[in-house]
Amino acid sequence: MIRQFDSTYAGHIDLENVGYAGTPVNDRRYPNEQLATALHKAETTAQALDRLGYGTFWMAEHHFQPEGTECIPNVLMMALHLTHLTKNLKLGCGFNITPMWHPLRLAEDYAMADILSHGRVVFGVGRGYHTREVETFGAPLLNQEANRELFEEQVDIIFKAFNEESFSHQGKHYTLPPEVPYRGYTLKELTLVPRPARLPVECWQPIQGGSQRALDFMAKHGIQGVIGGGSAEGGIVHKVMVDFQAAHARIGKQVELGERLAIGFQFFIANSVEDGIREAGKYYEENMKMFGELRLVKALTDEQIAAMRDPKLAVNTKLPRVEDAVKAGGFLTGTPADIIASLKKIEAAYPGLSRVTVTLPLGTPLAVWLEQVERFAKEVMPAFNAGPDAAR
Repeated sequence: MIRQFDSTYAGHIDLENVGYAGTPVNDRRYPNEQLATALHKAETTAQALDRLGYGTFWMAEHHFQPEGTECIPNVLMMALHLTHLTKNLKLGCGFNITPMWHPLRLAEDYAMADILSHGRVVFGVGRGYHTREVETFGAPLLNQEANRELFEEQVDIIFKAFNEESFSHQGKHYTLPPEVPYRGYTLKELTLVPRPARLPVECWQPIQGGSQRALDFMAKHGIQGVIGGGSAEGGIVHKVMVDFQAAHARIGKQVELGERLAIGFQFFIANSVEDGIREAGKYYEENMKMFGELRLVKALTDEQIAAMRDPKLAVNTKLPRVEDAVKAGGFLTGTPADIIASLKKIEAAYPGLSRVTVTLPLGTPLAVWLEQVERFAKEVMPAFNAGPDAAR
């Protein structure tokens, strides 16, 4: 049963002239002072979520985005800072892109955050989807097979470092430690100092395609999964639920359908479904302009991607609209009762599902964001024994 609601923020600044007819993403450029406001938005949002009884505030690691869309380069640093401004809220790494790290530096940094935050920083790993970011840091992304291979070896190393008092590793990309002389002996093993205080480490990973290889790897390490895109009936979400359960069964672990998973929804509360579609449409479109061509919306054609880059083309091209997402189940809108009903159907379909992540589309200004998360907490979450009035 759903008992926890989380929220996510990828780090966008308040954007002007949003929507398909608005400023193209590639034409946006902002001064440093404005880009830095994303960090202050994270502070304000975290404090609101803490007061309102949300479970975890997930932030995303991104780099080199003068367009103002994803502006938090170090979520571990940000999360640890936010623990000093909040009381109960957990701060999630959604996600640390391991190909842009040395795995032992990431393991060390998380261990420190775990200890200093008393367990309020939640670990997460991902493979990345921006070529500008991943390839700039010297890791592959255009070559997806090489990216996955590197990612899997890195995560293997991270969990060795977390779970073993001393360890070594020999793989394609890393030999740890190198056999070098040290204080009169040849180095054979390493110890992470310090290791996390809480073992096993709670770790989350996004699920996009949900291949058997990916799900088996997650089950092997006990990694929990976040499924974006809502709950289109008969679509990818249900398939991932079933396949994730099967991956655990293959290693002798029984989990309920939906257990160890979270579903992510965009939402917008309004007086009716029609009002929600009208009010949220431009924000949904800005979100689609940003993410549509970054391997995250596979159904888009080259023509549609080109049209989202050019407002003159957009007006004459059939593009994804918020009403399509509402119909498919990935965008929740309408009255609080409408949203509760949708979530109750999800709860009934997946009895092991205990947490849901809700967010507003990229481009939603801070004032609207805060109003919406407060309404959701006060008018939707109590129906699931969660929110500001629930026992913590």
